[in-house]
Amino acid sequence: MSENVGYEDIASHYRRKIQDGELQPGETMPSQRQVCEQFGVAGTTANRAFRVLKMEGLTIAKAGVGTIVAGPTSNNIASRVQTYAATGSALGGGESSQILEIGTIGADELVAPRLDVAPGTPVHVRRRVVSRGGVPVHLSSSYYPAYVIAVTPELTEPVSTGGSRELAAQRLGVAQDEVLEEVTSRLATEAEKSALGLTAGDVVVTQVVRTVTLIDGRVVEVAVKVVGGSTILRWTSSLRPQA
Repeated sequence: MSENVGYEDIASHYRRKIQDGELQPGETMPSQRQVCEQFGVAGTTANRAFRVLKMEGLTIAKAGVGTIVAGPTSNNIASRVQTYAATGSALGGGESSQILEIGTIGADELVAPRLDVAPGTPVHVRRRVVSRGGVPVHLSSSYYPAYVIAVTPELTEPVSTGGSRELAAQRLGVAQDEVLEEVTSRLATEAEKSALGLTAGDVVVTQVVRTVTLIDGRVVEVAVKVVGGSTILRWTSSLRPQA
């Protein structure tokens, strides 16, 4: 057994293959026995690696077949924060971000209370579609208050920073604290259908409203993410007692 390979290394190896498109949705994953032989690890290590991939929504168990690659996934904020810390970009392997719109609008009834401003207050918006392997995964509209734009003027430019929220927190000198994610389903607008390549008449999408606060209590971003019904959304939350 190799002393240098852990379950996280194995999970990372297959995560990259899935995100880069080397392993396509529906393809069968190697058996845990094959993983043990390839990496020289014990069965418990291979099993833990497969559990990680399953918890991330990248694989699913299929009766009579084994473990297969799941359909498109939209990563949660925690995984994107970890990706940014490791790579300097919030985008995962095989992902790309296309800016659709940048500008100033009046905060609507959805965004205003989450930014703690009156409806109609000017806020900055960045709309973009994130694709994986050339296939649209989710449409995201991020809203920023004036004090965020004051320290991160890059957000007014039509380029992807790969980590706008992280850049803003760094410039403000205050770390991110927590995120509230509110999930609902609704019918897609025509603009959302076009951006996500959805062609049916009435399409149900999942909407995730994400409010990110800093340690000092200020809101750094409110984002509205829309994904098609075939996209898997996954959250993993620790239940360990706080020290």
